[in-house]
Amino acid sequence: MKSDKQKKIYWLIFGLALLIPSYLHSQQIPLYSQYTFNGFLINPAIAGSEGYTALNLTAREQWLGIPNSPKTHAVSIQTRMLRDSYVGRSLKIKKRMQIASRSGRVGLGGYVYNDMSGLIIRTGFQLTYGYHIRMKESQLSLGVSVNAYEFRINRQAIVTGEEDDPLILETKFNTFVPDANFGVYYVNRYFYAGASVSDMMQAALKLSGPATTQYKLMRHYFLMAGYKAPVADNFTIEPSFLLKASQNGAVQLDIGSKVYYKEDYWAGMAYRTGNALIFMLGMKVDKYYFGYAFDYSLSHIMSRTFGTHEFMVAAKFGDNARRYRWLNRF
Repeated sequence: MKSDKQKKIYWLIFGLALLIPSYLHSQQIPLYSQYTFNGFLINPAIAGSEGYTALNLTAREQWLGIPNSPKTHAVSIQTRMLRDSYVGRSLKIKKRMQIASRSGRVGLGGYVYNDMSGLIIRTGFQLTYGYHIRMKESQLSLGVSVNAYEFRINRQAIVTGEEDDPLILETKFNTFVPDANFGVYYVNRYFYAGASVSDMMQAALKLSGPATTQYKLMRHYFLMAGYKAPVADNFTIEPSFLLKASQNGAVQLDIGSKVYYKEDYWAGMAYRTGNALIFMLGMKVDKYYFGYAFDYSLSHIMSRTFGTHEFMVAAKFGDNARRYRWLNRF
């Protein structure tokens, strides 16, 4: 007969086996409201597309006030391998000549995030290679990234009725999953559009316990586009959309617009289908960018929460001369 401890482990594993598919079919990919300011998070082809070396920090807390609600923290860096870039200056002369011979077509990037949703914590690591093809007044970019995920259990969220329960302390639920993403991105002075797919390999996630259960990551598809149009002196309007679709048939659309003043201040609003209204504010100070988004849920959950809050801080290094003159993204 099974001991009480074995029974507890069995039922805990069984519960996790029910929870993980739910996670994999809901918020498998981190959600961002300010995607236009760091599209690299959803499309690897954007790595280095602007010419700057850019560092971005993002923190998002969903449904503030509800215990164990989704939380995401992300750090990303991307650069263009130009002869005079910060990375290029540190290389030996021979390698700098090789970079120059490619006319600055290569972009590199890295991305780390921690995403917690209920009992499931997922940490992601991504390394990206981008290749940029300059056309007369535009640019076409291709990008591929290799990424890995670590899934683990949020032990603090498990309540067993016993403080420091050995069941939680001794049982391990970590698993490591590799995968890959691909993207394409087009941009000119006023218009941009991109398409990408994540988790192309659909790596298997194994949950070990009394029996080994296996789940596959779903592919996710992204289509984004926007247009920056000057409407008056010092004012620019930017309508944009992001379409997200997963392999299980779920589709979500973010559509909205932002208004910029002197490219230094902006405000915007967007609608996420069946989910939320999004309000955005931001400002630029020298080479630093600060953004905030508030998601107002349209579901009944809004009566029990203080909304969703997302903060973004970014720094862009490099002279304007390093960029193609027609690129006017900020």
